[in-house]
Amino acid sequence: MKKLIFIPIFLFGFLFLLSSARGQDPNYSQFFSTPLYYNPAYTGINTGVRARFTFRDQWPNLPVDFRSYYFSADLGDRNLPGSGGLGLIVNSDNEGIGFIKNLSVGLSVGVRIPISATVVSQVGIKAAIVQKSLNWDNFVFSDQLSEKYGNIYLSAFVPPDANKKVFPDFGAGGLIQFANPEGTVTGVAGFAVDHIFRPDEAFLSYSNAPLPRKFVAHLDIVIAAGGGASSSMYASGGGNDPMKINPGIIYQNQNNMNSLEVGFNMLKYNIYLGGWYKSGLNNFPTSSLALVAGYRYTFAEDMSIKFMYSYDLMILGSNQGLGGAHEISLILEFDKLSIFGGGSGVNTPGRSMRNNAALECPSFY
Repeated sequence: MKKLIFIPIFLFGFLFLLSSARGQDPNYSQFFSTPLYYNPAYTGINTGVRARFTFRDQWPNLPVDFRSYYFSADLGDRNLPGSGGLGLIVNSDNEGIGFIKNLSVGLSVGVRIPISATVVSQVGIKAAIVQKSLNWDNFVFSDQLSEKYGNIYLSAFVPPDANKKVFPDFGAGGLIQFANPEGTVTGVAGFAVDHIFRPDEAFLSYSNAPLPRKFVAHLDIVIAAGGGASSSMYASGGGNDPMKINPGIIYQNQNNMNSLEVGFNMLKYNIYLGGWYKSGLNNFPTSSLALVAGYRYTFAEDMSIKFMYSYDLMILGSNQGLGGAHEISLILEFDKLSIFGGGSGVNTPGRSMRNNAALECPSFY
């Protein structure tokens, strides 16, 4: 049969959607393992250095690639100007049925503002460079198809040069960290906005696709149940530590799409267990239950590693048969590592509010 030489009209419609679609950022179930992704004010919330790696495989039953990769490292040093921290955030994901790949690399700065001996506020900003790339090789054009054998021909279509878009992106946030005088209860409440200036992410020069702003509000509390104060998470044994219970909630809004996640984690004997209910509050609601398990291994008083795994069990919605989502996180913590001599969290004259031990070591960040 004579090969078709035209490009179907729906292809141009698809390209139009690519240049003008209003999407949603990837969402991680373990937001407690990716705090800088949601709010740059978390930068340097703990003294020392923390490095976080997260991998998420969304809807594994689909034949396309919906995977996200996250890395962040931040330094909390109370001798820094502003007594906050510095951070690096790298995030990569695929969208558009795997046709579009996103890569974001950003720097964050946190400024710490003491309010009282048990209340501290932090503000943070993020400046990033984003690259979106479009893979034309994933397309199948009509002149590649045979009525009998399917996709067997080479296409005469020449892809345009518009296969990559690079733009700056900015985010900002604030939080309040609080504790009771005994240090048995600590908490964090915050708000953040990403894509502040709505950068244009359209591939084609004659179109315009401003990236929708994302708004995030969150609250979580860490309660030490039994035993003494929970000011430090680095006890070598783990068995002598009090059980720590971490209820929390996070709400997101982007492009008129809303999501809510509420649940709790527990830590005892260095073992993490948790469950989080996730709901999409839209015209077509979806919900899932994220089941969390993990383990913390302590190398020394100021060094530990966490391994966390979660699985999203789909409860409601049209995506129940897609396999949910697997998420794996690895967190390295070096509590006393510092560059400017202020990473240990030890009180120094005139700086007691900035170095309150109960506020320096919340358990889940």
